[in-house]
Amino acid sequence: MILLDGKKISNQIKDEIAGEVARMKDRGEKVPHLAAVLVGNDGASLTYVGSKVRACQRIGFESTLKHLPEDTPEEELLRLVQELNADPDIDGYIVQLPLPKHIDEEKVLMAVHPDKDVDGFHPANFGKMALEMETFISATPFGIMELLKRYGVETEGKHAVVIGRSNIVGRPISILLSQKGKTANATVTLTHSRTRDLAGLTRQADIVVSALGVPKFLKADMVKEGAVIIDVGITRVSDPDAEKGYVICGDVDFGEVSKKASYITPVPGGVGPMTIAMLLKNTLLARERHRKS
Repeated sequence: MILLDGKKISNQIKDEIAGEVARMKDRGEKVPHLAAVLVGNDGASLTYVGSKVRACQRIGFESTLKHLPEDTPEEELLRLVQELNADPDIDGYIVQLPLPKHIDEEKVLMAVHPDKDVDGFHPANFGKMALEMETFISATPFGIMELLKRYGVETEGKHAVVIGRSNIVGRPISILLSQKGKTANATVTLTHSRTRDLAGLTRQADIVVSALGVPKFLKADMVKEGAVIIDVGITRVSDPDAEKGYVICGDVDFGEVSKKASYITPVPGGVGPMTIAMLLKNTLLARERHRKS
């Protein structure tokens, strides 16, 4: 079993980006500027946004955090989105999800300009991704593909089963794995809560990508020997014995499944760090596009 070490690979990617930023500075060019919008004080969101800000500092990006109160009206958030769209100093930005219940997430994400949508959530970018055009790919699927590529995991002709059909992970990774390319050309089955005999499908799979959000859902008897396991799940599970009062669990029963897998991502330290690295890569791409335009 080989551990797909997202922390290690993400650090390599950050070092590569930092090198490019240093060369930009040497040429007297403006360095990339990433902004993040956070509404409220959700613990997981605060942690995630904090990681993004620290990553920007490490690689030499400029960063801006717009932290709004929980009760911010939707109209005020939309005004901020339009300000960021119009700000020539901001190359890309993200609106951290989830948003408070009184705010329409779809309306807000639709308002983000596609050229600054480094999360890759806007329909214009999703559509370009599906058509294999150059665009911003949603950071988590982008990170999974990069992890497979850098570890040389064979995907061509393989049967991949994706668990979960969200527009952020499940649907885009199913499309990316099925496209033409070196780390692609897989035959993909996209499964969800209404799928019949899910375990029967996962037992056939050469590659399983689980993005369900149910701790330890994927058991050892649901995978075949030598399968590649990508665990996208990240859930806080209460544990009074843990220092923080909780532990982070993935969708995969790692202890048992890892005994059968050829490659497997850990949680934490697998897909999560790759998501941040690819967000930075998208921001670098945005800066390059804006420089050429």
